[in-house]
Amino acid sequence: MKTLQLFSGKPESIPTSTSWYIADLAEACGRQASYIRRFPGKLVAMQERALMESALSSNRIEGIEKDRKGAGTIIFGKPLLHDYDKEVLGYRRAVEMINERGEDLPVSVDTIRQLHSLACGETQDNEIPAYLEELTELWSRSLQERWVHPLLLMTAFNLDFLCSRPFSEGNGRVSRLLFLLQSCHLGYEAGRYISLERLIAQSRSQYREALEDSSCGWQAGSHDPWPYIDYLLFILKTAYNEFESHLDAPRTPRGAKTELIEAAVKSFPGEFTLAELEKTCTGTSHDMVRKVLRDLRNAGAVECIGRGPGAKWQKKVHPFPQKMNVKVRDCALERSNR
Repeated sequence: MKTLQLFSGKPESIPTSTSWYIADLAEACGRQASYIRRFPGKLVAMQERALMESALSSNRIEGIEKDRKGAGTIIFGKPLLHDYDKEVLGYRRAVEMINERGEDLPVSVDTIRQLHSLACGETQDNEIPAYLEELTELWSRSLQERWVHPLLLMTAFNLDFLCSRPFSEGNGRVSRLLFLLQSCHLGYEAGRYISLERLIAQSRSQYREALEDSSCGWQAGSHDPWPYIDYLLFILKTAYNEFESHLDAPRTPRGAKTELIEAAVKSFPGEFTLAELEKTCTGTSHDMVRKVLRDLRNAGAVECIGRGPGAKWQKKVHPFPQKMNVKVRDCALERSNR
């Protein structure tokens, strides 16, 4: 609650980089309705792809965090298949619920508990401290009284949620689900069609750095929230950039299902089997998945390890781009190049 409480006093100034992000996102949000109206067919395929990427990428982020702490099994494509499948399916269901019922889901303790239950399993009531109620009440008040721009309130809420750690585990997953839910509530819907979790996974070192910088001194209320706020706004802006570029791109002979399967392959953090790939790519046939895998192998993008039904596959080239930088100087450079 420390960040929202800080904003209740209406800060005298906002960093220049933050103001630029807010302005850019306002422009993108203004163009959003036109894209949604013009490309309904493309958006269906994009939403299905984002749904799959979100489930896999959220597991990948959690795996990296557990590896850093040395706790439990390293979730890097190596955990028990049963547990991995349950986690991916549960997170997918949580995202589906937000996409289908988001407008009717208030940011409340009950909603947060429901999202946690879907993504992480059942939670005992005594695991949820009373201050979670205070956090959700502050969120409602801050919007009604318009303390600062709603995007700042959303990112402040996310930081306070992570720092308060209301659950014994799964706080990161729930924070990303709340990021999607609250951004949609505010009218910023790019996260429905572009996976926010994938973008975070691709810049996970910046994610951890920003969270660490902004959480230092949080308990005493002496923290600096702007690194984490800028990071989340950067992720949302990147989602809008991808959203528009995908829809503006000329049509190609490649089908939506082929793109879905290729995206699934890119999202696996390590080795995977044909069966695991098929479970991820709902709505595609066994023959279609095999054909795309064969084409990728012929193109040198993947290789098969072993033989038979249990054979493993792996990518030959790391699919993720160079790390993204959200430093203020890069924001200024981007602005000057327009």
